[in-house]
Amino acid sequence: MEEETKNSDKLETIGVPSGWVLGPGRPSKQVSVRAISVPESPDASESPKSSSTRDTLVLGTLFGLWYLFNIFFNIYDKQVLEVFPRPLTITLVQLAVGTLLVIFMWIFNLYKRPKISSRQLATILPLAVMHTLGHLFTNMSLGKVSVSFTHTIKATEPFFSVVLSAMFIGEFPTIWVVSSLLPIVGGVVLASMTEASFNWAGFWSAMASNLTNQSRNVLSKKFMANKEDSLDNITLFSLITIMSFILLAPAAIFIEGVKFTPSFLQSTGLNVREIYIRSLHAALCFHAYQQIAYMILQRVSPVTHSVGNCVKRVVVIVSSVLFFRTPVSLINTLGTGIALAGVFLYSRAKRIKLKPKTA
Repeated sequence: MEEETKNSDKLETIGVPSGWVLGPGRPSKQVSVRAISVPESPDASESPKSSSTRDTLVLGTLFGLWYLFNIFFNIYDKQVLEVFPRPLTITLVQLAVGTLLVIFMWIFNLYKRPKISSRQLATILPLAVMHTLGHLFTNMSLGKVSVSFTHTIKATEPFFSVVLSAMFIGEFPTIWVVSSLLPIVGGVVLASMTEASFNWAGFWSAMASNLTNQSRNVLSKKFMANKEDSLDNITLFSLITIMSFILLAPAAIFIEGVKFTPSFLQSTGLNVREIYIRSLHAALCFHAYQQIAYMILQRVSPVTHSVGNCVKRVVVIVSSVLFFRTPVSLINTLGTGIALAGVFLYSRAKRIKLKPKTA
């Protein structure tokens, strides 16, 4: 009886009424039912090859945009800071533009607005503090020294990452990782000794940016490890941007005052239109390259992302030297090259896992 029910269900599925009983001895009424494969429409699925090609093109486009927006951010940011040396105000403007973009995306459902608990906000707060300081120190450095030198110093980020990871999450480096840090530190020292625009304020600002940015990354790793509190990368960055704006606004107004008004800029002899346009471009490029960096991180491994970041720093340094016609000596170039080579070795060394000792 159970077998008949199963057969009946199969027939009904392909359009044969279940009440039509087919039996032996009635050849004229006997129907043979067989399942046949129906070829799918060409649009129904993609071949693995075409899908892989499309993914490669998308990833390549994202990397290209990441580099392009980063180049333009550094150029516009440097141009504004040269004539308006108020890094607190400039950083606040960039965070304000980013905040407006996030709100715009949430209002028009371009990206889903998250539901955040008070516990999550309390956990994200230290990340926002580190992000605010990291971005501010970068702008302070760009206002004091050349773009190329700022990014040469920022090549020491792996050193801070290794130290902070060991201190706060118990992640100790392999001998290969430690070895890769030597050319990074040595290259930065060599470049600093021969840098034409060198001054201590710009140097220590870039170093402080490394410390705070890597602290943010380590704290983010701990946050994402907690499955109950974790959010996707883009949502986390969006929340950090808004919180950073709220945190920095009082300090920027108190320390530098409200100095970004048209009347004040005109009183100092600056072209208001040019300052506003370049500041807006810098802010849009900053937020765009940060968002794209997170989009890339969702598609590739952290090691691949680290290699891409190393290449990006080379592209930014070369582009800024050409655009601003920064004077560089042979030894300075050699030091920068050694440091960047060390960063590349670091990203490769992160892939090497030591074999556990057997008893």
